[in-house]
Amino acid sequence: MHTDPPAVEPTFLEIRQGQGRSVTMTCRVLRAYPTRVLTFEWRLGNKLLRTGQFDAQDSTEYTIRSLSRDSYGIYNCNIINEAGAGRCTFLVTGKAYAPEFYYDTYNPLWQNRARVYAYSLEWTQMNPDAVDRILTYHLGIRQAGQQRWWEQEIAVNLKIQKGELITYNLTELIKPEAYEVRLTPVTIFGDGDSTIRVIKYSAPMNPHLREFHCGFEDGNICLFTQDEKDNFDWTRQNIILRDTKYTPNTGPSADRSGSKEGFFMYIEASSPRKEGDRARLTSPLFSIPPKNPYGATNTAYCFSFYYNMYGQHIGTLNVYLRLKNQASIENPFWSSSGNKGQHWSQARVNIHPNTSFQVVFEGIRGKGIEGDIAIDDISIVEGECTKEDYVNNRKCLFDPPSSSQQRFSHNLLPGPSVNVII
Repeated sequence: MHTDPPAVEPTFLEIRQGQGRSVTMTCRVLRAYPTRVLTFEWRLGNKLLRTGQFDAQDSTEYTIRSLSRDSYGIYNCNIINEAGAGRCTFLVTGKAYAPEFYYDTYNPLWQNRARVYAYSLEWTQMNPDAVDRILTYHLGIRQAGQQRWWEQEIAVNLKIQKGELITYNLTELIKPEAYEVRLTPVTIFGDGDSTIRVIKYSAPMNPHLREFHCGFEDGNICLFTQDEKDNFDWTRQNIILRDTKYTPNTGPSADRSGSKEGFFMYIEASSPRKEGDRARLTSPLFSIPPKNPYGATNTAYCFSFYYNMYGQHIGTLNVYLRLKNQASIENPFWSSSGNKGQHWSQARVNIHPNTSFQVVFEGIRGKGIEGDIAIDDISIVEGECTKEDYVNNRKCLFDPPSSSQQRFSHNLLPGPSVNVII
């Protein structure tokens, strides 16, 4: 005679509930053979709570009328026939759900002293009414790459509402270190689920001038990053530290200011590079002010930089605007190719991003080794470019986008999660 042990649902269900509330658990039989003489038993751990026999119904229930600390735990309902047993398992817990970090904070980081910075951490609490009131948060913080967590408590004085944005300021963070932050809600039940995020130091900026400047003098290159999907990297260089075996008749003889000690970024065209190889350098993620509720148009920014394209084998320099959450980029908003002479030239372009953005510099190697391309003194300033931007520049040339722009589409690795208000 063919027999089948009972198939039941749910096989596992987590129930989160606060103390003093009622909970009803239902275990349902999907199929069993033979169907007659089905029995059930409810247990909390090894403690038998209730037993019985099925009549015409296909399910059994167990109700906790008022949860207490002793009521939490794993409840099993075993449905039994002569072929075996099926089991429904219920985890009844008072653990709070994990908080959800808010990543779109406007200007979350500020510089407060020379060697340290502060960060405004924001989050909401997932399903705060599911369990007892959250009393505190355990905050853990550690420097990226370190093992030790530093712990502190954040008191919660009032009941948290669904969707309520909670703010806590982290101070005394060491420049330019990144940190892992772990946040755990605590109720009378104990610790809830934790969530972790990483915060990173941003490039220096002056929030009152609403502008960004980078001359690559700092070793962290203003938090620009190398794209790991390209063929080779940009190199930070100055003339004093330049390799004695450098290729003559290409590249700058000083940085943009004329200093041999000043740094710039460049692509090296010598072996093993070959024609068409690409190197891409990605800026930090710049945040723009929140949209005007009255429907004002997008803010304009004057983007400018200096470039040196000296050598008979110069390839192409492209500049792209990559918007937040954009997986690919196609058309550069600025491009220039070929030998431009030994001097530094300035490019200025008005950009109108409608969301957070990054700027991507792409250098493409030309036909030979005399093809080094350099960039320096990048700036992004609120407002459109003006004629005054040319004041005191000995040699300032504006190059419009090339009419023969190359198209490509690729996935860029995102830059650091840094918000710089410009």
